[in-house]
Amino acid sequence: MPAYLLSPVCKDYLWGGSRRLREDFGIQSGLNPLAEAWVLSCHPDGPSVLVSGPYSGRTFPEYLNEVGKKAWGTNCERFENFPVLIKLIDADQNLSIQVHPSDEYALAHEGQYGKTEMWIALEAEPHAYLYYGFRRPVTKEEFAKRIKDGTLTELLHKVQVKTGDVFFIPSGTLHAIGAGLVIAEIQQNSNVTYRVFDYDRVGADGKTRPLHVEKALMVTDLEPTEPPNFGPHLGKCDYFTVDEYIGPFSSGCDESSFHALLIMEGEGVLACGGEKLRVKKGNCLFLPAGSGEYQVGGKCRTLVIYVS
Repeated sequence: MPAYLLSPVCKDYLWGGSRRLREDFGIQSGLNPLAEAWVLSCHPDGPSVLVSGPYSGRTFPEYLNEVGKKAWGTNCERFENFPVLIKLIDADQNLSIQVHPSDEYALAHEGQYGKTEMWIALEAEPHAYLYYGFRRPVTKEEFAKRIKDGTLTELLHKVQVKTGDVFFIPSGTLHAIGAGLVIAEIQQNSNVTYRVFDYDRVGADGKTRPLHVEKALMVTDLEPTEPPNFGPHLGKCDYFTVDEYIGPFSSGCDESSFHALLIMEGEGVLACGGEKLRVKKGNCLFLPAGSGEYQVGGKCRTLVIYVS
């Protein structure tokens, strides 16, 4: 059973960069700014495309619809939709301060699932930072007041970021990526975001971008977020487990779950099912459940994403 290389769909959000995804990660796009590359996505807002194997040229959702849920694995039988979306994000400017709702709230109000996510810092300029939850417990009334008077950032946990740092962001956690960061984001398959504060920026239409304060007040966790310990895993939740490998490694993809591989550094060769595929920094690959033993050779730093 072959492994499939995916081509991303890209986004030109106004805070995005101009070169790092192209020059450092080999993302081919005419967009400027080039803010995000959705390297593994079957979301209707941006499906990625298979560019290797017998389904080359099909979108990822077309492929999944054709082969059926067996490609997801038995651990995914509990999901109505494919559970994971993987992005590369390049921030030249600060992103908005935002929050994502829980499954319960998002299904009731948005018609799709909520969003728990995790970030791995792939590049970090000196003094780059992000916001990650509150520094202390706050009330809903204080939260609303601080949004209104423009002092919300005084309440937030501001974290200096270096390359390799990992952040796990449960739904309900107020957060924002800062300027000068390239991030790998592993997230639930959702595109629901509530902006709380956006520095009074205007979009391409010349208008300030809309905020979603009332919804944010309903879903935001007002307690400080404690970084969890995932033991041997880089991250873990109901929707994804993430492991990291540095250098050559062997693993197995049985019937319990697909494996998605994101090459964060280096280049090498993926051997799976009697076939070999050259891989390099910025590539994302999908191995259907039941693909069996596989090896990644070469000087790669690789994320392996699956459902456990």
